[in-house]
Amino acid sequence: MNVKLSQKQIGQRITELRKMKGLSQEDLAKSVKISRSSLAQIELGNRSVDILELQKLSLILEFSLDNFMSKDFSASQEMVEGKDEKKTKKEEERISVPTLQVNKFKNILLYILERCAGKPNVGETVLYKLLYFSDFNYYELYEEQLTGAKYRKLPYGPVPQKLDAIIGQMIEKGQLQRVKTEYHGYPQTRYLPLEKANLTELRASEKETIDRVIEQMSDWSAAAISNYSHKDMPWLASKEGEEINYELAFYRDAPFSVRNYGDEIEQQ
Repeated sequence: MNVKLSQKQIGQRITELRKMKGLSQEDLAKSVKISRSSLAQIELGNRSVDILELQKLSLILEFSLDNFMSKDFSASQEMVEGKDEKKTKKEEERISVPTLQVNKFKNILLYILERCAGKPNVGETVLYKLLYFSDFNYYELYEEQLTGAKYRKLPYGPVPQKLDAIIGQMIEKGQLQRVKTEYHGYPQTRYLPLEKANLTELRASEKETIDRVIEQMSDWSAAAISNYSHKDMPWLASKEGEEINYELAFYRDAPFSVRNYGDEIEQQ
């Protein structure tokens, strides 16, 4: 039995089917002949889908329109019925739960501090945001985890989980020093690196992504970088206190998006 679906329900179903087929937003958008940003808005439930677009989607994603519009629709069942149960390696990586790579995280933290600890504005707040943008920018660019750190939406911006414990370990081992200072009359916690990062832990693409974040944002004040992070789609689309899903990086628009999606002129 077909039911009246909301735009959000339609978007969620399209997202599920796209991921199960192992397609990126860019791939699917090109096939449907719409822009990637339009597809992102459809998947978020912010844009309606006309019947011609839905028919194109049904052909590309191989689903029955009757089943799609039914109350009991199941994306996984649709794939089974279409004899398309095998998932691609790319898809498996995309839906994997982030797993923190502690040693890599420590070396990235040391590397950022090597380059930025001498700047008076780089306290905890700026440091957390540099880590966040490094992680989420890399995921948007390469669809792979950088550190695997999980971030929560907290009042002052995205914060990597387990960071306090990791920093505590690094201080005990003499890798970091915590310093309490003041900056423009406000208390500030800063960290100084006591050893060099092991850059053999990083790929060239990973170091390049971190360097770009540092070059763009490391001179910003805590207030400026916090306000910027609050306008980023992963932050906006997450609920207070909950984990921020890396997949939301693919819904970014300018100036936050770091990936070149090519010609996205929508064909009407």
